[in-house]
Amino acid sequence: MQMSGAQMVCEAIIAEGTKTVFGYPGGAIMHVYDEIYKQDGFEHILTRHEQAAVHAADGYARATGEVGVAMVTSGPGFTNAVTGLATAYMDSIPMVVISGQVPLSLIGTDGFQEIDAVGISRPCTKHNFLVRTLEELPRIIKEAFYLARTGRPGPVLVDIPKDITVDIGEFVYPTEVNIPTYKPTYKGNKRQIEKAAEAIKKSKKPLLYVGGGAVLSNAYQLVRALAEKTQIPAVETLMARGVMGADNPLLLGMLGMHGNYASNMAMSETDLVISLGARFDDRVTGKLSEFAKYADVIHVDIDPANIAKLVDVDYPIVGDITQVLEDMMPLLEDVDTDRYQAWREILRRYDELHPQSFVDSDTEIKPQWVIERIGELVGEEAIITSDVGQHQMWAAQHYPFDRPRQWINSGGLGTMGFGFPAAIGAKVAFPEKTVVNITGDGSILMNMQELVTAAEYKTPVINVILNNQFLGMVRQWQSFFYEKRFSETDLTFQPNFKKLAEACGGIGYDVTTKEEFDAALKDAIEKDKVCFMNVAISRFENVLPMVPAGGALFNMMLPQKSEDDKGEK
Repeated sequence: MQMSGAQMVCEAIIAEGTKTVFGYPGGAIMHVYDEIYKQDGFEHILTRHEQAAVHAADGYARATGEVGVAMVTSGPGFTNAVTGLATAYMDSIPMVVISGQVPLSLIGTDGFQEIDAVGISRPCTKHNFLVRTLEELPRIIKEAFYLARTGRPGPVLVDIPKDITVDIGEFVYPTEVNIPTYKPTYKGNKRQIEKAAEAIKKSKKPLLYVGGGAVLSNAYQLVRALAEKTQIPAVETLMARGVMGADNPLLLGMLGMHGNYASNMAMSETDLVISLGARFDDRVTGKLSEFAKYADVIHVDIDPANIAKLVDVDYPIVGDITQVLEDMMPLLEDVDTDRYQAWREILRRYDELHPQSFVDSDTEIKPQWVIERIGELVGEEAIITSDVGQHQMWAAQHYPFDRPRQWINSGGLGTMGFGFPAAIGAKVAFPEKTVVNITGDGSILMNMQELVTAAEYKTPVINVILNNQFLGMVRQWQSFFYEKRFSETDLTFQPNFKKLAEACGGIGYDVTTKEEFDAALKDAIEKDKVCFMNVAISRFENVLPMVPAGGALFNMMLPQKSEDDKGEK
């Protein structure tokens, strides 16, 4: 069929089964947007900023497991999108971003709104393409979706010059992809899996170290089955919250810089780390020379570049977690679960010694109480997103995550402003679910313009703003390590969040008591409109436990050893 390049883009998106595209138009991508106007194969959501468009596509992808799609124009349209690409890249999120580019004849001339999108995005995309001919356009889009969703997922950029979107040619969309240099390994090495199973049987203090790859692989049921069969305790990374389920007796909790005592001590004393889709991030390992120093390491990861990148590995297994565990489980039928009883008892005592807890108050709202209360009121079917900072860590520590893809946050890049647009993407994907964005008074301002998007498209995201009038996490570090010199972290000059929400078509609440919080959350759910819930929390509350940067996991700052900053309240 003869059609323009712009039509080909739309037809390819429809052929990939995409239901929703998030984007923002401009000159270089205008022909494609003209075709979007004419088609009815997918919905387009007009965000109010390109960064938000990519974050929304990201949130959609994290919530569904499908490829998220965003579309932007050239120049500043693309540079605004880079933060979204980098966020998705760090967390291995499947996404295709289509950007407009100046005509081929203007590339390299510093034309109006020209930018080297391919060069800029090379460090923060799984792959990128500059389309040079109309004939290669269908193949490139097909390959982009294939690359985004296979192997270790990630964002792929397709940069399309404006003249190619005008050209007319024959459209034949490929049914298969053949990239000779790209052959992901899904099946783990049989001999290595056998060796790993034997190591598990011989160990005395094994520990399941569950990472975000378990979510991306949709392997949570197998991970839970492995823990149940072997009775091996488990820890989750920030990106893996929900894999084991909050009520699982084998789950110790989250580990790392703000992990709980039992989890961090388990990693410090284990004799066998069973890593499933984790990349040994610095926020997890702390001081590398002290990380699991008594342990052998089994590392299962679909990306061979991740294995032994930071930590020496004794049993490397390249492959998809689901397929590796399917092969490993039968080899563990005769495992002696009683062998680990003493180890489980040690960890139980650690948890009793320093549980994940906080001191509540009758005179002010503690942020941890807010997190736990949200969990009680919105139910296990809710989707929780977050921005980045103290509120993110409190949510990860205290929310009862029951399943993967329930928790959506920026882990690797730590992007303030991610939570609200990501929540819009998740709500578009699952309109029947309650979606709550837990944010801070610093983060929410980064993409507050998306109030208009959420109001226009009737996407009732509940934004709970934990307002301590600080850039909270930076303030915490300044308290602990900079002698309380609060350099440029005081946010006492603030907008009226309630009126701001109302001005943009939503609803707002000012919350100063627990009773007001309950009433506001229930009202927000009932009214079913985008909202800002401005919650005045304890101003100098800290996220604890905390491992100082570069410190060993067993050297934690604990609540009873780090009292609230005296004299500051």
